[in-house]
Amino acid sequence: MAEKAQKLESYVWEGKDRKGNKAKGELTGSNLALVKAQLRKQGIIPDKVKKKPKPLFGGSKKITPFDIAMLTRQLATMMKAGVPLVQSFDIVADGLENKGLQELVMNIRNDISSGTGFAASLRKYPKHFDNLYCNLVDSGEKAGALEQMLDRIALYLEKTELLKKKVKKAMTYPIAVIVVAIVVTAILLVKVVPQFESLFQGFGADLPVFTQMVVNLSEWMQTWWFVVLLGIVGTIYLFKESKRRSQKFSDLVDKYVLKLPIVGEILDKSAVAKFGRVLSTTFAAGVPLVDALDSVAGATGNAVYRDAIMNIKNDVSSGTQLQASMREQDIFPVMAVQLTAIGEESGNLDDMLEKVAVHYEAVVDDMVDNLTTLMEPMIMAVLGVLVGGLIIAMYLPIFQMGQVVG
Repeated sequence: MAEKAQKLESYVWEGKDRKGNKAKGELTGSNLALVKAQLRKQGIIPDKVKKKPKPLFGGSKKITPFDIAMLTRQLATMMKAGVPLVQSFDIVADGLENKGLQELVMNIRNDISSGTGFAASLRKYPKHFDNLYCNLVDSGEKAGALEQMLDRIALYLEKTELLKKKVKKAMTYPIAVIVVAIVVTAILLVKVVPQFESLFQGFGADLPVFTQMVVNLSEWMQTWWFVVLLGIVGTIYLFKESKRRSQKFSDLVDKYVLKLPIVGEILDKSAVAKFGRVLSTTFAAGVPLVDALDSVAGATGNAVYRDAIMNIKNDVSSGTQLQASMREQDIFPVMAVQLTAIGEESGNLDDMLEKVAVHYEAVVDDMVDNLTTLMEPMIMAVLGVLVGGLIIAMYLPIFQMGQVVG
């Protein structure tokens, strides 16, 4: 049985070097005795060695999917250069600043050096390495082409993370406009309008309808602002919890979010790009098409496409062509279906699916850039209407007084 990998800890030490000078530093090891032995090998006589205290707020940095993509790229590059896998892990770990990622890398390295397979070791960390990643590594190990497979996985992860970043950017802009508009309006209603209201009380005349509406809204906001704030926070929390806990609600959100103007189209095209990217990667790795579709269904990030791909999987299992089943689902763009058909006819499906991915990644990129360009003046317009409307409402009584006096 393979020896269980020991957890690495950081230790701080104080002692004397060979010349008797005081020295101190930090060292990583699996236990106190090994750290002391390591220091003696370096010519250090340790006086005090203890575990490095964890920071009061937060520990090591979170390991992100981008970190995993960079790790895969580094491993692929070193293995292509002829560096053995275990040694590659040692080199990568030395250059990492994220202690959490360094610990993960060394644990995998220890597993592999003790005789565990690469894919089997990765499966111990499902939070960072999903089934698709592990299955592809397993295929690469069995085929004796691990370096090529790691290169392919790295490319897939890099492209996927870049696409996620673009989609997130597209979603952030509309939310930013709404948040800024709400905050500015709330500040004006709670802080600025009451100053004008005290001025209007000395006029002794009826206020214009528009001004009276704004004054009433301001009074209501001053009384109930805390309830409004709690309502907004509560609604956001309930929405997130409902989406997390209820699969039916989550699927409903995925369905209607695709119908949103501009943003819905970006999400739609990004799902098609992910479909092409994941399917081309898995199919090129030698994974049977039916099994590959299982991985693709969960990777598109949208329930509508997930259900459509599961229907495609059932059709392909019963002998239907991939492109024919895609056409029947009626959600895939014509170009994606045509390129898939060409790939099936020519026996070059993985290359054609990659072309689908590249094309729709470029489409998403262009759409996000256009949205960014469009949203900048829109933010100014929305804020201008809100702020300008409130200013007009406040100055209308003053304009009317001027006309009466005149």
